[in-house]
Amino acid sequence: MKKLIFLTIAVSLSLFAGVKDLDIENFEKAKREGVPVIDIRTPSEWRETGVIKGSHTIMFFDRSGRYDLKSFLERLSKLGINKDKPFILVCRSASRTKMVGDFLSDRMGYKKVYELKGGILNWQRHKKPLVPPAR
Repeated sequence: MKKLIFLTIAVSLSLFAGVKDLDIENFEKAKREGVPVIDIRTPSEWRETGVIKGSHTIMFFDRSGRYDLKSFLERLSKLGINKDKPFILVCRSASRTKMVGDFLSDRMGYKKVYELKGGILNWQRHKKPLVPPAR
């Protein structure tokens, strides 16, 4: 019986953990409501396509796949993002945001991590505007 209760609790918690996808419409709604957008791509990617207006450019992985978690979390904190405040991650196709978002949610305790479903590629498919990255 104890195993069944534990399994039920574990499954229930896993349903609420992890990064949550936002389609274009819900992404735009959250952005209008002031939810910060964090573009985790590399500087060359930002320059190549542009960024979503108002997004914050905070690279997570470099071209070699390395990351500096401490620096990333410090930059989030400087934006006023804490474990209880919602924010949206953006990358090229949503593969990096899925990995980073799940890590932040499941391992670091961030409770309201979202991602733009399909990333910048999806944004471009919908003919949404991009602007040059801020320096």
